Amino acid sequence: MTEKSDGERRTGLLNGFAAYGMWGLVPLFWPLLQPAGAVEILAHRMIWSLLFVGAALLLIRRWAWLGELLRQPRRLALVTVAAAVITVNWGVYIWSVNSGHVVEASLGYFINPLVTIALGVLVLKERLRPAQWAAVGVGFAAVLVLTIGYGRPPWISLCLAFSFATYGLVKKKVNLGGVESLAAETAVQFLPALGYLLWLGNRGESTFGAEGAGHAVLLAATGLVTALPMVCFGAAAIRVPLSTMGLLQYLAPVFQFLLGILYFKEAMPPERWAGFALVWLALMVLTWDALRTARVLATERARAAAAAGAAMSPVDPVDLVVAANPAGAVNTVNTVNAVNTVNIVDAVEAPKAGPERSSAR
Repeated sequence: MTEKSDGERRTGLLNGFAAYGMWGLVPLFWPLLQPAGAVEILAHRMIWSLLFVGAALLLIRRWAWLGELLRQPRRLALVTVAAAVITVNWGVYIWSVNSGHVVEASLGYFINPLVTIALGVLVLKERLRPAQWAAVGVGFAAVLVLTIGYGRPPWISLCLAFSFATYGLVKKKVNLGGVESLAAETAVQFLPALGYLLWLGNRGESTFGAEGAGHAVLLAATGLVTALPMVCFGAAAIRVPLSTMGLLQYLAPVFQFLLGILYFKEAMPPERWAGFALVWLALMVLTWDALRTARVLATERARAAAAAGAAMSPVDPVDLVVAANPAGAVNTVNTVNAVNTVNIVDAVEAPKAGPERSSAR
């Protein structure tokens, strides 16, 4: 590997750690916005995110996609569905953090890979390997244990996991670049969010401006909190292997979990530890199965190439899994699922010749 390649890899890793670190530490940010309620915070996040992403698009001068999207009603409808689903995800997450349920929220992103696989089977009719079935079964057992532990189904976790998995499925169908996709979704969210904030202001219940300049700045910063991790994530995604991104993505729920028990002092009775342990076991099974399958496919491809006398170029093993089973491989490694915000592989991509790369893998 050349010195330049080593530098690119290090830059990618730093950006990956920064992206998932910010997503993992975001529970520290939402309480700062109180006394604003979860819905008001959500509305500000929608509005300011559009402004920040719009500025990014102006900077990189990528607007050609907009005309094409407007001429395709089906894709517009899917963008609207994606906007609705991520609205639910964002809203539940903000509410859960500010209501003292950080640990349960982190669980949602731990079980998200399992839900993604389940949706792949139910919606896309994918065929799972035995290890994947075992992981899903262990995950289901974990939900049962946690239901006993909480005295109710862990609805926050399930809502976050299912909404984000559905969001990823819809985005796969939309097939739009990362920044463009977020811009389109927040454009759909903009008018309802603005209408809600105007209504709140007319009732004299808006905290924007009423709680001082510092509070107003923090509400505006919700757009930056949404956009900045995406920038880092996109910079990482084009510099490090897909398999590395798949492992890095577990940093965010780990950070959230640790914040919940160490900083927010949330209770963790034995039955909850047991439920989390089962979830982590399921994730280890998935990771082992993905890496094992990747090695097998890489070996088979290398042998086939050697037999044919073909020159081999360096290949990321997980890319081979994607080639063999595109949706299943990505679901297994769960690389596309970026925590708390949007699952975007191409958030910010250096301009290059040729057709634009899809954010869906």
